[in-house]
Amino acid sequence: MRQLNFHHLYYFWTVAKEGHLTRAAQKLNVSQSALSSQIKQLEGQLEQALFHRQGRSLQLTDFGHVVLEYAESIFNLGSELLSILESGEHQRMQTLRIGSVSTLSRNFQENFLRPVIGQEDIKLVLKASNFDDLLEQLRVHKLDLILSNRPVVSDSTTPWRCKLIAQQGVCLVGPNTQAFSGLGFPQDLDKVKLLLPGGDSEIRTQFDLYCEHHGLQLKPYAEVDDMAMLRLLARDADAIAVVPEVVVQDEIQAGTLKNYASLESVTESFYAITTKRHVELPILKKLLTVQ
Repeated sequence: MRQLNFHHLYYFWTVAKEGHLTRAAQKLNVSQSALSSQIKQLEGQLEQALFHRQGRSLQLTDFGHVVLEYAESIFNLGSELLSILESGEHQRMQTLRIGSVSTLSRNFQENFLRPVIGQEDIKLVLKASNFDDLLEQLRVHKLDLILSNRPVVSDSTTPWRCKLIAQQGVCLVGPNTQAFSGLGFPQDLDKVKLLLPGGDSEIRTQFDLYCEHHGLQLKPYAEVDDMAMLRLLARDADAIAVVPEVVVQDEIQAGTLKNYASLESVTESFYAITTKRHVELPILKKLLTVQ
């Protein structure tokens, strides 16, 4: 009975993901010739070609795509095993690793994690990064969960699980002063400095449609991707901000800021993204159940 050489398979997996022999060799810290030889040995064992060249890049053959799906499952399973050992799931203390997109509201994250904050048998590891980087970390089980304001669609190699966990209303928020209390919103938005989320934000897309529907032509005072910065400017820039109320919940409660108007049809959606695991984390299942 033939035995699969997993060392060769790992080299193939790396080359397939990089799409280029040079980059894969650099990542694996081996020579191109040695790497090419390993791939040829695997092709000889499987008795079919895995790649064909297109210029300087390598493209998977139809059979190569089949092998890649198996390799993804094999090495992701290995990553999951290591993550279980590192997280301490088999011990009393568990580590829960949560990633969040950099622009996500810190207040929302804290509200989401409140059921596990302070538990003595749970260690939280929180990471912020861009969406693609977080997905890669989740794929290899360096994260257990991603909190995001955008969804992700599953594909054949990575069966993402994407759950809508909340929708927050978006409102017009500004300093709680007489200067704004005499104005009517949204019709008087052209009379104030306006703080908007960045152009790539789903909130911004919805707000632009809202303005078009109401015949508003507005010029923003500032466009801000980061919700924490938008919150600070709403407090200190003597301006009106288009922002989910959860972002400024503490300032509104304290009376520093005021919600002057809710924007119907403008919302922000929040998603919890996980990936299929052979062993589910009980604490993660509990956390998602209460949302």
